[in-house]
Amino acid sequence: MIPQDHPTAPQVRPRRQRATPVSRPPALIVLALCIATGAGSMQQSAVLPLLSRLQSSLHTTLTGATWAFTASLLCGAIATPLVSRFGTMYGRRLLLLITLVLLAIGSVAGGLATSLPLFIIARVLQGVSVAALPLAIGAVRELLPPARTASGIGVLSATMGTGVGLGFMISGLVAHYTSGYRAVFWISAAVAVIAIVLVAVAVHDLTPPVGGKPDILGAALLAAPLVCLLLAISQGRAWGWSSGPVLGLLAASVVLGASWVVVERRAADPLIAIGLVTHPATIGASLISALLSFALFSGFTLLPNFTETPTAAGYGFEASVLQAALYLLPTSLLMLILSLVVGRFLRRFSAATVVAAGAAIATLPELWLLVRHDRPADIYIAATLLGLGIGLAFPALGTLAIEHVNPAETAVASAVNSIARFVGGGVAGAVSGAVLSADTIKGSRLPTVHAYEVMFTIAACCVAAAAVIAGISGLMGRTATSRHDRAAG
Repeated sequence: MIPQDHPTAPQVRPRRQRATPVSRPPALIVLALCIATGAGSMQQSAVLPLLSRLQSSLHTTLTGATWAFTASLLCGAIATPLVSRFGTMYGRRLLLLITLVLLAIGSVAGGLATSLPLFIIARVLQGVSVAALPLAIGAVRELLPPARTASGIGVLSATMGTGVGLGFMISGLVAHYTSGYRAVFWISAAVAVIAIVLVAVAVHDLTPPVGGKPDILGAALLAAPLVCLLLAISQGRAWGWSSGPVLGLLAASVVLGASWVVVERRAADPLIAIGLVTHPATIGASLISALLSFALFSGFTLLPNFTETPTAAGYGFEASVLQAALYLLPTSLLMLILSLVVGRFLRRFSAATVVAAGAAIATLPELWLLVRHDRPADIYIAATLLGLGIGLAFPALGTLAIEHVNPAETAVASAVNSIARFVGGGVAGAVSGAVLSADTIKGSRLPTVHAYEVMFTIAACCVAAAAVIAGISGLMGRTATSRHDRAAG
């Protein structure tokens, strides 16, 4: 036997030792992480109903004002995988605090900005906060007792939808009681400060950071195709879907994406392991996430536009921004409430089964709106059904996206799923804008009611497809379990 200190002896890498656990109430941990992730989601949607005010205050065009949303979307998509990986390398708590500090700085900068370039920089800083979700899910999986993990992940997964709904509500209140937009950013800054304090007190790292050298090339090659894809999606309506810039961006996203795969396969310590991305469970969860996000964000886009339309168009209710936000309140509330109980369902049923059931329910509001949209009650019924379906599916989807990976890969796997949500939400906005602008009432820029019916049909097909994919995933999971049990027996 070769002695361990002999020069030719194999070197045994020391195990990562867990730090001494610090007792924190699980409820406090989840609360802190929910406020952190909710703040990131809230800032995404809060500016959308106020674009016309941004246009006036910043002396820019409507196209320029829409970059207030696009800049945050692009930054969030890029930051999510990077921050998730850095959380593993340098500690999730540290990276959570950094994202929240950037959110606070960006919020203050947005409230003070007097020109479009400065405002876009502020929105970029805010966009980093979206990466808090995968970090938070990784922290929950590590810090909470096993019996509370599914519930914690469910609540966090639902904060994306509830945060977006809350953003609309805040912007509605700001529009109703003020003549500007800056109050939205002061509120965002206050929420960020509260989140910083709570995370600093409640969250800690049980597992010491692993350190290592960042995969800079892999990060750049992942950021590039995401930027190209989301930029083409977000600007397709303005530039023209068949225009050279849009087609060039889509082609570049494919080429750069393929280059990223080649580089990451050869990397010693890749940003995201290709095996994780190509795992059937990851592909299924990502498709489901994109499809459900399409339905959710198309609802958040279509319903306010529909309800704010003047009755002279033959539909709509001439709702104010605040009233339009109130129509979405059932969706946000039900997503939050159901996230608290989905963990109990996951103790009896597989995550795929719960997701399939939620997606099936989420087809109902689209079908309802397809045939009934003449009264305010119809909108409330649809918003309630949407909240029931998405509220059931999203929390379980958070578990479905990570249950096939080891705990060390939780944040990265969640980041992959978050990127799919970005793409689904971005596509929803682009498709909604394209369909509504292509079919307008003669002599006006208002969409026809038929244009909305087309969008309701598309959304129904998306959630139905998500239900089918989730059902197939559940069947495959049960088959694999049966095989494993027979082999063990």
